[in-house]
Amino acid sequence: MRIVVQRVQSARVEWDQTATEPIGTGLLCLVGFHRADAAAVLEPMAEKLLHLRIFGDEAGRMNRSLVDIGGGLMLVPQFTLYADCRKGRRPGFADTLEPEAARHMFECFVGLCAGTVPRVQAGSFGADMHVHLVNDGPVTIVLDSAELGLPRT
Repeated sequence: MRIVVQRVQSARVEWDQTATEPIGTGLLCLVGFHRADAAAVLEPMAEKLLHLRIFGDEAGRMNRSLVDIGGGLMLVPQFTLYADCRKGRRPGFADTLEPEAARHMFECFVGLCAGTVPRVQAGSFGADMHVHLVNDGPVTIVLDSAELGLPRT
């Protein structure tokens, strides 16, 4: 599982004739799943994400988490996070989790996060989305379950 985390002042997502409710200060996260990911990665990744200390404290140091500040969370499914660009000019997607399993994992991940953070919005799996954000910092961090030592199937 891979998450590109962006600290934002605001974010919203649109697709077709639908749009999420905007979030204010918080995190916009692009979320992708590897073909070997198992449901066991969801809880530790949610824990890591929601408690990642990347918001400023009174001294301006990154010492507060999303949970600490009560910020919003925007989750966007993003299968291209596992694109393989090593050969040629067209990315390969053999490492991505198949769509139905990825949809299920994404929905479970959204549910886990919503159990901890009161303001969670999510993009639509498989939709052609338009992501609007005001990046704060900018602060952008990549969380990867393999790099964190979390098990795969």
